Amino acid sequence: MRIVFMGTPDFAVPCLRRLIDGGHEIAGVFSQPDKPKGRGYALAPTPVKALALEHGLPVHQPAKLRDGAAAQTLRQLAPELAVVVAYGRILPPELLKIPPLGCVNVHASLLPRLRGAAPVQWSVLGGDVRTGVTTMYLAEGMDTGDMILQWETPLGPEETAGELFARLSVLGADCLAETVRLLDRGEAPRIPQEEAQATYAPMLTKEMSVIDFSKSAREIGCLVRGMSPAPCARTYLDGKLIKVHRTAPAPGFSGEAGRLLDRRRFVVGCGEREAVELLSVQPEGKRIMEGGAFICGRSLRGNEKLTGN
Repeated sequence: MRIVFMGTPDFAVPCLRRLIDGGHEIAGVFSQPDKPKGRGYALAPTPVKALALEHGLPVHQPAKLRDGAAAQTLRQLAPELAVVVAYGRILPPELLKIPPLGCVNVHASLLPRLRGAAPVQWSVLGGDVRTGVTTMYLAEGMDTGDMILQWETPLGPEETAGELFARLSVLGADCLAETVRLLDRGEAPRIPQEEAQATYAPMLTKEMSVIDFSKSAREIGCLVRGMSPAPCARTYLDGKLIKVHRTAPAPGFSGEAGRLLDRRRFVVGCGEREAVELLSVQPEGKRIMEGGAFICGRSLRGNEKLTGN
């Protein structure tokens, strides 16, 4: 099948690779414009662009999609199908109508749950026990199109958003390959989404990453895993930032929310008369270390309290 691929970050790379390995004719690849990266702020290609160039595929990086130029390029490429995976932009109606088989998307949730930009992180933040990927026909709304396939997977109790992100990128590529096969045979279903079941997953912010120790140990654990690797959960001790990478409930401890409860372990009081242990932390200006090592390296007064700033 003759396909145009549209994608930008690491999540989209396995999907493009699967289409290439599947023998499809990739007429062109659309990706976001290059951005400065590193200390020298040199322009760096997106992960999707890098893979496309490795295989000698033509890459297009329009700054705008609504000025007519992108539509003209897509018409010239004459794809049967457009595949859109984490492209980072909403396609205008003009582009959606160009490929005869339509534009299909791989979304990292079980739609209609968690529409939007950060479904992987919100699955973890919400303490979901299962998640998955959905392929769908793109429509004018955000992740509102008719579904084609849904593949589920359990969400591990200690799995971070970064780890889940990597797993779903591979599962999404497998699901996409089957979706394209069905489209090629004219057997792809159209399953309308139930709007009453829709929820949303907006972009994460640093403000959301501050730990609220009035929450339960489980909720704090979900926050830490959902914010990993970025923007990373955080708290403050004596006004100094501490990033938190891993936690666990601390049975046998109880105390005021945010209060340090032990001189050898980084145990903190939290909601529901529980306590949580900060197992892996990164103090401001330092490397990641064990929570116990951080506590043992400080002279504690015995009444310190973690705060939100």
